[in-house]
Formats: sequence, structure tokens, C-alpha cells
Amino acid sequence: MTEPNSNRPWRPLLTGEAARAANAAVDAIAAGIAAHPAAAAIRPEAGGGHFSLAGGQAGLALFFSYLHFARPDGGHDETAMGFLEQAIEGTGEMAVSAGLYSGFAGVAWTLEHLLGRLFDPDGEDPGEEIATALQGLLARSPWQGDYDLISGLVGFGAYALERLPRPGGRECLEQIVARLSETAEPGAAGITWHTPPERVGPVQAEQFPAGYYNLGVAHGVPGVIALLGEAEVAGLAAEVAAEARRLRQGAAAWIATQQLPPGAPSLFPYNTAPGIPPSPSRLAWCYGDLGIAAALLAAARTVADPGLEATARTVAGHAAARPAEGAGVVDAGLCHGAAGVAHLFNRLYQASGEAAVGEAARSWFERALALRGPEGIGGFRAWLPQGNDGMSGELGWADDPGFLTGSAGIGLALLAATTPVEPNWDRVLLTAIRGASGRREP
Repeated sequence: MTEPNSNRPWRPLLTGEAARAANAAVDAIAAGIAAHPAAAAIRPEAGGGHFSLAGGQAGLALFFSYLHFARPDGGHDETAMGFLEQAIEGTGEMAVSAGLYSGFAGVAWTLEHLLGRLFDPDGEDPGEEIATALQGLLARSPWQGDYDLISGLVGFGAYALERLPRPGGRECLEQIVARLSETAEPGAAGITWHTPPERVGPVQAEQFPAGYYNLGVAHGVPGVIALLGEAEVAGLAAEVAAEARRLRQGAAAWIATQQLPPGAPSLFPYNTAPGIPPSPSRLAWCYGDLGIAAALLAAARTVADPGLEATARTVAGHAAARPAEGAGVVDAGLCHGAAGVAHLFNRLYQASGEAAVGEAARSWFERALALRGPEGIGGFRAWLPQGNDGMSGELGWADDPGFLTGSAGIGLALLAATTPVEPNWDRVLLTAIRGASGRREP
């Protein structure tokens, strides 16, 4: 049964004992971040990357900010400001990359997101310097970098959207549409973007020696679609908005042709490449049907595209019906864990009112809480590569305080499930689906 799809405010999903367990986990995460050595090591002097949105101070600032919004008398605003200031200092003290999740663009996104929510800039524009620097970076043509959300053009676009309407936001977004246009590959199936072999991860390089076409939100075409939907309605020059629409429609057409044969565990694969059989994907934000459904519905609501919305709802329903066993979920983190799966189902449910999607959200929150144990930060540990670069080596359990794969992200998902504070932090995931009116929350 589908509830009426009104533009209602955000509503807590969990009640009773489930809500009490979730709130206890949030409290434990907050205390654990303050006390755990893995979190204490996140300081500028501790080494590169500790300022980042994905796993460092910017992500912790986001968690404590939303904890403050939900519980304004706990002093969490001071903790959030402390982490934000450390993150800003960290980007100025070392050579850093530009990417959204591991570079200075993620710190800039967090600053823009919290400006006016957590703190008042007193007439100053603390993000002006970064906006100017990114304009210079995005003027480079032809574009030689990544196109994706995690570290490339789509990630810079997420920052530019958050920067709007302040100076630099529109300019950056127009340049991003231009760079996406010049790197796009049109074809009979639609429009897509290629990941060349030098940008394929070490695990997949042997299987995909010529690169591939990526179907994950984090690194692929679904993220492009969500971003271009926002670009269409962002008040850009008319010809730029028209190009964003053309690219978005072509990319959505391409996605529709990539479904696996009937009977596969997932509707969509991880990626595709000529002559290489595609593999079913897990259930997650970063890859798989669930992330695709959220990205497509976000775009559909933004541009009022009923056909794209119908596709997104179908994909979401398929994801909701997928058994948890065999879904590829091991830990609880946002990126590819149980709390991230639960949060996306919660987002989709709040937007659509589909009862089966709501039940899937509750079930996955139950699974996330069941993963809580006596160890870790707030009782949660992450299943991560154990190499020094965080991307290689055998997988194993680790204490991770961060936003993307660690306890801070789990805490944000649990807060969204138990409070009426809308989780607009998930704009950085490109999954903040608008209500029926198409209005973007400030």
C-alpha cells in the first residue's frame, strides 16, 4: 500500500524500543569519538587525510552538528566547531588533493553546509578563497581528471550546489557542466562516461585492462544524473541548463539499457565493458540498485520527470524485496553497510510513502543495530582494507570514527531515523530527495 505523497515534513521512522536502542547507540558513538584513540588521532599534526570529509575532521563536524540540531542543549555545537576549525586548518598546513571526499572540496562543502546552520559568519565569506581556487581548477580544458562524485567533477558539483547562491557557486557549476559535456561519450544507447584504465582501481585493473563504464553513485553515471538534475534548475545560463538537461536525459537513457537479465540478484551490475560479462552488484549506496534508485528519484523530483520517477520507484521496490542474505552487507557504515542501506530506504520511503520500502528501512536499521558489540567506536567496527593507503591489503575489522565508512556516518543515519531533523547532510551523497513540490530545503 502506498501512502499519499504529500510534501510532508521529515518524520522519525523508528519508535519504541527500536528508537531507544538507536538513541543509545548515538550516545555511545558521540562518547566513543571523544575518547577513542582512533578518533583522537584525527588532528592536523597526525598526518595527511585527517581533515577530510570521508574519514576525518570535516565528517566528525557534520555528525556533531546534526547531533546539536537534534539535541541543542548538549554542547555538541562547540565540539562540531572544534572539528570544523581543525579541518580548515588542516587543509592549509599540507599539500592536499581537491576531491570532495578526501580533499579540500569536502572541507569546503562542510563549511558551506554548516554556514548559517551551525555558525554565523558575521558578514564575512569564509569560503571565498576556495571557490576562487576551484574556478581556476575547473577552467582546465580538456579535462584530464576524474568525473565522479568521490574525487572528480560530480563531487565539485555537489560543492558548487552547496555554495549557491554565494559568489563562485554558479560559475563553478557552469564550468562543471562544460567539462562533463566535453568528456561525455554519446552512443546509440544514450550518453555515458568512461573510466580509463589508469583510473581503474588496482583490484579491477586485471579484469578491465581497457577501463569500464561505472554504474555506482560514488564513481559512476548515476551520480552524474543526480547532479545534472540539480544543475538544470539552479539558475544557470539558459544554454548551460539546456546542455545539463540533454546530458541528464541521455545518461538516464543509457542507464536504462544496462539492466542484467531477469533472475539476477540485482537489476544493475557494478560496471560494464565490451566483451566482459557484467557481475551483479551488492546492495549499497556506493554501488547497486539502492543507490541508483535514490539518485534517479532525486533527479526525477528535481526536474519533475514522471518517467524517471517511475523507473526509480521500480528499482527501489526491487531493492526492498532483495533478501538481506547475499546482499553483500558486512558492517554498518554509510557507504556499503547496513546503516547506509537503512538510511537510503528511509529517504526513499519519506519521499514515496511506499510501505514496503519503509519496512525495508526498519529491517535494515534493526540489522545495523544488531551489529553493535562491545568493541569499536560506539560499539561499531568497520570491515576495511588493512593497507596503509586504506585501499589495498586484506580486509579486516578496524575502529573507524569517520563519516563514510565509520561510526559518525552510522550515528547520522540513526539520528535521521529517530528525530524530525531532516538529514540534509546526505546532499553530499546526492540522495537528498526533494518532496512532492520539488522544493530544495535551504
